[in-house]
Amino acid sequence: MNYISTMLADDLQGDFWTTFLPILRYVLFFIVIVCAITIIVTTLMQSNDSNNGIDAVMGSQESYYAQNKGSSRDGKLKLTTIIMASIAAFCIILYFVTELINRAG
Repeated sequence: MNYISTMLADDLQGDFWTTFLPILRYVLFFIVIVCAITIIVTTLMQSNDSNNGIDAVMGSQESYYAQNKGSSRDGKLKLTTIIMASIAAFCIILYFVTELINRAG
């Protein structure tokens, strides 16, 4: 009796993984696409700051606005870009881990 219940549990577990992993991969792929589009949009919306290297060499004074740039529009866009890139990287790694699980099982 124990052998039969173990086989049934293995079959149910196998069915769960064979149906769950493809759905999870589609969801992860969709999340990566959304993150990629968000990264592109936020990167294009950021202002072009080409003086950063020259200011460091010449020693120019930073204004109050430059010191508090994290709370400005560009700071929020930069933070959004970093968060979306992190989420996309995590989802890509998880996608390939599920692919390895699927091939092993």
